[in-house]
Amino acid sequence: MTGQNTRDRGSHTPSVAWSQRMIRNLLYGRNVDRAAKARVRVGLVIIAFGLIYAVIAARLVMFAAFPDDRGGHRTASQDAIATARPDIVDRNGQILATDVKAPSLFGEPRRIIDRDEAVELLTATLPDLETAEVRQRLGTRKGFVWLKREITPSQQKEIHNLGIPGIGFLRENKRVYPSGREVAHLIGLVNIDNQGIAGMEKWLDSNGLADLHRAGFATDRLQKPVELSVDLRVEHALRDELVKAKEHYHAKAASGLVSNVRTGEIVAMVSLPDFDPNNPKEAHDPDRINRLTTGVYEMGSTFKAFTLAMALDSGKYDLNSMWDARAPLHFGRFTIHDDHALGRFINMKEVFTYSSNIGAARIALAMGVEAHKAFLRKLGQMDRLRTELPESAAPILPRQWGELSTVTIAYGHGIAVAPLQAVMGIDALVNGGWLIPPTFLKRSEADAMKLAKRVIKKETSDKMRFLLRLNAEVGTARKADVKGYYVGGKTGTAEKVIHGRYAKKRVLNAFTAILPADNPQYQLLIMLDEPQPLKETHGFITSGWNAVPTGGKVIARIAPLLGVQPRFDLPPSERLILAASRTAQ
Repeated sequence: MTGQNTRDRGSHTPSVAWSQRMIRNLLYGRNVDRAAKARVRVGLVIIAFGLIYAVIAARLVMFAAFPDDRGGHRTASQDAIATARPDIVDRNGQILATDVKAPSLFGEPRRIIDRDEAVELLTATLPDLETAEVRQRLGTRKGFVWLKREITPSQQKEIHNLGIPGIGFLRENKRVYPSGREVAHLIGLVNIDNQGIAGMEKWLDSNGLADLHRAGFATDRLQKPVELSVDLRVEHALRDELVKAKEHYHAKAASGLVSNVRTGEIVAMVSLPDFDPNNPKEAHDPDRINRLTTGVYEMGSTFKAFTLAMALDSGKYDLNSMWDARAPLHFGRFTIHDDHALGRFINMKEVFTYSSNIGAARIALAMGVEAHKAFLRKLGQMDRLRTELPESAAPILPRQWGELSTVTIAYGHGIAVAPLQAVMGIDALVNGGWLIPPTFLKRSEADAMKLAKRVIKKETSDKMRFLLRLNAEVGTARKADVKGYYVGGKTGTAEKVIHGRYAKKRVLNAFTAILPADNPQYQLLIMLDEPQPLKETHGFITSGWNAVPTGGKVIARIAPLLGVQPRFDLPPSERLILAASRTAQ
């Protein structure tokens, strides 16, 4: 046994110890000369120093690439916080929102040598930093804490020059909005982590962007711009005129919207007061809501367009049907009056151009409550309107809808809808009878027709275009009849409900216009909240004295931008619209 173990050890020993024996022999062997030993020793020293220098060089390269080794790793995680977002552009490619890189200040409490000195220096350089908060954050044992997000390059330079150990910077994505307030309510904004919290920014997150970020695929290079339907030029003109109107008529608020009646695209949308998305604090003011999608209002006499369309589309009545407007309409304990009382029977055209409450009420009563409800539901006025914008409100309907509700809703009281909802319904009345869901994304007519539902006959749509144009020729919309653009329109003056009662001196005015009325391409909505009487309005506060002239100024500016060619010496609506409609039939 002993001899066998000795052989086993002898068979393994040469392979294991061969290199060691060779080095040992070279260094210390008695049969090796001194010169050979010296060369080996010098070679080993060179190899050892070479390895040391190689390690040092590798570390220098790493520090050059990543000033802070741990900061390099943190950059990767930071991308998941301040997310990269795609550019948002208008329909002509103008940038509405984009990402830029901005430095943010952080601390590494474990590396802080003198916390008091660090706090004193930082708060002296950045006075808006809370001393107690900075001291508390740097007093933890954490490896990383944020001290201030999104500082300026000059602030970064000042702090860098202080040379405080444990204080550093990371470059983050910061969202900026070059057009500022112009498209504030439409585009929304993001939070400090670049995540959408309102408007189209929030829609982006809820439609795949947040999932892409979680999966790590949403890098700066992979994201294509999001193309909206809005035209920044039209948006600017609309906002500019609304700002002037709000100031001129001393109104509490003003809003406006331009839609493409053939595609449902929203070309411009403004709600004042607005905010600067570059300054998110302003957006939290409750007075700065988007009144066109979040607010719901009684739209006043603009709703008469629905009432008359209902009757005309039924085939039971035509434009010459007569209605008794000789005296106020008594209904229960309520009495319905006309602002422009004619004291006689009036036809359908006069109901519209004189904006007769009595006439509209009698038309709705003749059609019946259920037919009235069914028609408004078909026009999308009874259900909450959903668009890309997350901010939306459901309409307010009567709890018990009887004949009295039908009477008041016929002329725009007793039901409150989002203005964008009303715009969608008017679009259907004038575009040939197609209800098209509105969108804030660019859309072709072919794509729109895939979503469209026919809600009224084409001949009914022709008659509605005639009525709207007639109202601009001889009715309450005359002050918006911009020469060359063949405008059609309907006014609405709704008394506001204050403490449960209608207040005659506090009104919400609306004006909806189409252009051109013989072949509509666009609809414009103007709304003024509580405009005040002026000397030039002879003390009146109704829509025809403020919202309508404002609409006319907007049309004069936006029609050329929208490519609507001016035409002159056009015949009246009776010949240009009705005659053409009869010929086509």
